Amino acid sequence: MKWIHAKDSHEMSRLAAEFMIQEVKKQPSMVLGLATGGTPVGTYQELIRDARENGTSYKAITTFNLDEYVGLAGTHPNSYRYFMQQQLFEHIDLPIEQTYLPNGEAKDLMAECQRYEELIARHGGIDLQLLGIGTNGHIGFNEPGTSFQSTTHVVTLTKDTREANARFFTSLEEVPTHAITMGIATIMKSKRILLLASGEEKADILYQLALGEVDEKVPASILKQHPDVTIIADTVALRRVKEQELCGLR
Repeated sequence: MKWIHAKDSHEMSRLAAEFMIQEVKKQPSMVLGLATGGTPVGTYQELIRDARENGTSYKAITTFNLDEYVGLAGTHPNSYRYFMQQQLFEHIDLPIEQTYLPNGEAKDLMAECQRYEELIARHGGIDLQLLGIGTNGHIGFNEPGTSFQSTTHVVTLTKDTREANARFFTSLEEVPTHAITMGIATIMKSKRILLLASGEEKADILYQLALGEVDEKVPASILKQHPDVTIIADTVALRRVKEQELCGLR
């Protein structure tokens, strides 16, 4: 794992965007794995700014998102398809038919999971996967206890995860109870992984990730076994890691 210290969330977003842009320029037809939530928003804003100012093109890029809520149409303001449209897709030259998310409205959810898994494989797998990390170590919607061998699957969202996402809805009751997510084994097949973390609330889990053992109780811990992971985190998120002078950070 390579750890990069950003002074704040703005620098984290800028460094992450620079990382991604460099990869896109090296491999203009690459497959990008994308994430939703608050953490990557700044990075997407930086990608949009760069595309407008410097002309970085995404015409040959293919994207796969980590997850989607079960029961929400792609036009629903709280669906992850809608989020990606608003936060990134509509603002760059990426053809919409080259952007993929699980279909949360599929009648046969198990078949949809299999279809998504096969679709990723048909495109040669993910070249660069962008991740956030939950305070309990979840990646995607893979909560503690999820098998490291899991592929794309349906998950029952925990109370903590639903409460964390309730800020995007008018009430907790509106937050879906299930989602489709890439599995941990699917994520681990990515050739490169870029994990972002910012905020004091991520300090404990980053400390666990740096110092702890690989354990299904901390889903992100499996990343220690991946050959090419870069973590970009801000000062407050890295507080405990830096206190122990772990990972060569100062």
